Amino acid sequence: MPGPLEGVKVLSFARNLAGPYCTMILCDLGAEVIKIEEAGKGDSARRIPPHIRGISSYFLSINRGSKSIALNLREERAKEAVFKLVDRVDIVVENFRPGVMKRLGFSYESISARNPRIIYASISGFGQKGPYSAKPAYDMIAQGVGGTVSITGEPGRPPVRVGYSIGDMGAGLFAATAILAALHEREKSGKGQWIDVAMVDCQVA
Repeated sequence: MPGPLEGVKVLSFARNLAGPYCTMILCDLGAEVIKIEEAGKGDSARRIPPHIRGISSYFLSINRGSKSIALNLREERAKEAVFKLVDRVDIVVENFRPGVMKRLGFSYESISARNPRIIYASISGFGQKGPYSAKPAYDMIAQGVGGTVSITGEPGRPPVRVGYSIGDMGAGLFAATAILAALHEREKSGKGQWIDVAMVDCQVA
């Protein structure tokens, strides 16, 4: 039985966990996800154990259903290929540090100029603007700065990280929810938008 997002196409620059968790949800709902991976290396999650027959089960668990393309995004031919995909997709998801997509030539402004209906979701540690925006963030940092570890653990003992990566997964879930809302809004306005999701904001929420 087809999912409710059948016919919706997603171009994913997501890697590690937060971004892929978002695109996994969209894929599970029926969207077609095309994942861009670094030529020669791939998503770093591919190197996380356990490996089964040489393939990371961790990578598979959050990228199931996605189609992968390996590109060197610094090459002009690769950039041309990306923009041809941009013409065909509805959604772009990325979870680089703010500024990386712009340096690569794939900022929201450049992509929306090509496809005004695009819904462009950026997931980062501290958001696209502000004094901490350029700082890198992984799950433990988001849990710590967001206060999650301060309410986890036992009285009289040190704070404890939540056992699973709620910093990454929470951001992915919030991003997927925002994307669905933006798709609904686009049905009325005909226009896409830029979604800015910060991992720390999601922990505070």
